[in-house]
Amino acid sequence: MNRIDRISAILIQLQSRRVVKAADIAERFAISLRTVYRDIKTLEEAGIPLIGEAGVGYSIMDGYRLPPVMFTKEEAAAFLTAEKFVEKLTDVSTAAHYRSAMYKVRAILKTTEKDMLEGMDGRIEVLRTVNQPEVAANDHIQTILHSIAQKKILAIGYFAQHSQEHTKRYVEPVGIFYLSGFWHLIAYCRLRKDYRDFRIDRIKSLAVTDEHYNSEHPSLKDYIAQTAKEKELDAVVMVVDKSIHHHLENQKYYSGFIAEKEIGDTVEMTFLTGSLEGFARWYMMFGEQAEIISPDSLRERVREIAEKLMQRNFIAY
Repeated sequence: MNRIDRISAILIQLQSRRVVKAADIAERFAISLRTVYRDIKTLEEAGIPLIGEAGVGYSIMDGYRLPPVMFTKEEAAAFLTAEKFVEKLTDVSTAAHYRSAMYKVRAILKTTEKDMLEGMDGRIEVLRTVNQPEVAANDHIQTILHSIAQKKILAIGYFAQHSQEHTKRYVEPVGIFYLSGFWHLIAYCRLRKDYRDFRIDRIKSLAVTDEHYNSEHPSLKDYIAQTAKEKELDAVVMVVDKSIHHHLENQKYYSGFIAEKEIGDTVEMTFLTGSLEGFARWYMMFGEQAEIISPDSLRERVREIAEKLMQRNFIAY
């Protein structure tokens, strides 16, 4: 970053909080305190109304604003909440870009709103689930988005979980989405000559090529809607005792949950699932306190699994 850009960024940072310490500025831009003092003096000479206190930090006179944009407290709180999600659920590059944007948002807030955000900052957290990966140390998301904007072919090294194979693909990216703890890339794969869903955490290498593509692809929303129609989904209806219903709250969505209603001491739950086999094995975890209403094929599969379990583990006794 050149000095002019750094000084402009420091000005935005100074507007983002009531008081900014010189050490915080030095850490953000990886510069010495002496350089910070020199940059601050440059801003003062340019007419920026700065107030500095030894051992406290720098502040900018209240009322001084660069951009003619103002946010409400509710909008500012929404930005802060989004920042927590971006920090935990995206890659390092995207999180860094968002933090930079947040400096600009904070810069144009009134003093009371800045104080409000500082007070809320430690009271909002986004926690990962057990199976959710850490934030990736790459910048795949940003690279993919640049490729989409420029309509350029992506070269990816991909690990396919089902075949346990590493392959190199040349793809035309359509879009990305977040589902069940993972980011996905939908792209037209030139190797398979069809659209494919690539889990971004399984992309081992990624590069934007110089080749442009001219193909017209559906929007991501249209592609997902069409794919859902084409998938053969089975409807499952079961009733569970109210005593265990709360234990299923965090798991039911992974099994295609769509609706439920209370019936006496039970809850009738409806699902759309793409795998009756997987659903049967999930059901076995709590089946002694539940009953499958439909389909009959699911009930039969659960019975088969139970019989094999009895034969393997209890036949000798």
